[in-house]
Amino acid sequence: MSETVLVTGGAGFIGSAVARELIGRGHRVRVLDALIEQVHADRPAAIDGVEFIQADVRDADAVSRALHGVDSVIHLAAEVGVGQSMYEIARYTSANDLGTAVLLERLIDRPVRRIVSASSMSIYGEGLYRNADGDLVEDAARDLRRRDGERWNPVDGQGRALAPVPTPEWKRPQLSSVYALNKYVQEQSTHIVARAYGIESACLRLFNVFGPGQALSNPYTGVLAIFSSRLLNEQPPLIFEDGEQRRDFVHVRDVARAFADALFAPEAAGRTLNVGSGFDRSIREVAEALAAAMGRPNIAPTITGEARSGDIRHCYCDTRLAREVLGFEAREDFGAGLAELAEWVSQQTAHDRVATAREELALRGLVA
Repeated sequence: MSETVLVTGGAGFIGSAVARELIGRGHRVRVLDALIEQVHADRPAAIDGVEFIQADVRDADAVSRALHGVDSVIHLAAEVGVGQSMYEIARYTSANDLGTAVLLERLIDRPVRRIVSASSMSIYGEGLYRNADGDLVEDAARDLRRRDGERWNPVDGQGRALAPVPTPEWKRPQLSSVYALNKYVQEQSTHIVARAYGIESACLRLFNVFGPGQALSNPYTGVLAIFSSRLLNEQPPLIFEDGEQRRDFVHVRDVARAFADALFAPEAAGRTLNVGSGFDRSIREVAEALAAAMGRPNIAPTITGEARSGDIRHCYCDTRLAREVLGFEAREDFGAGLAELAEWVSQQTAHDRVATAREELALRGLVA
């Protein structure tokens, strides 16, 4: 079945991959994107077969025009960045929460079959853990005021170490940044409004997405893009804490498949699903692997030993529900994905703004 799909934020890193995936499946694609400077330093290349509208998702008239003749929506338009969200609070809340509200309000008059919104693993805060008794712990916390080696790792109420386990969708949110709050509001608003007006909805909680096309000059984007920018400029990646925090990295092509699948899978209606690879890696080992892939194995990451407000220790993906509901499993090999990213980065120009971004956080007391 072929549909006309509106992709908000469709000129971005993930959005353009989603647009290409949909075109490849025979759908008609319309993109609405504001092309903000922080993300789009250069105008993105046009995608064959995609209709492009340059407008902000908060522009109600533009959104109404973009929805004309549309069968379904993939909502990706958002400001992205945990650290920046902690001081650009009004900007993030306006773009993310108000932007979603405008889109949903316009859908009342121009309803579609289904809307799929992008959520984030950031809503979990700390991932799921298991304590020494074998019990699962949803509300793990850590005391960053400690000055010993254990300050980074969450412990239980008796001070015992907790072991991280894959984080499933049923884990209660533990919102630790304004960005996380924004994504949770987007997620819940999508389901609430869609249900009230007879529109199907689905939300995908994305883990750490990587691949060619990320905004290398944006110091608040994905960690691999930030590391790539530093390495391209012969600078060491900066890693907070001790580098042993663990994450799940999933390739952007896998994410694009998940969105396209979620648009039609019958069982996805009304559901919120994790999208990740199912494998966890430390930030340190990822930085070292990327340096090797970029031909700079001699540039070791700088471990700052600093804590950043809003950061969490471990969170990686439990993929079972997406496999059951969508039949989705990540296909892209991580090593091959790093090699592809390194090749793409080698052909780019990146302005390294990481130090400036860190200074912005430090000036506001968000780094300790």
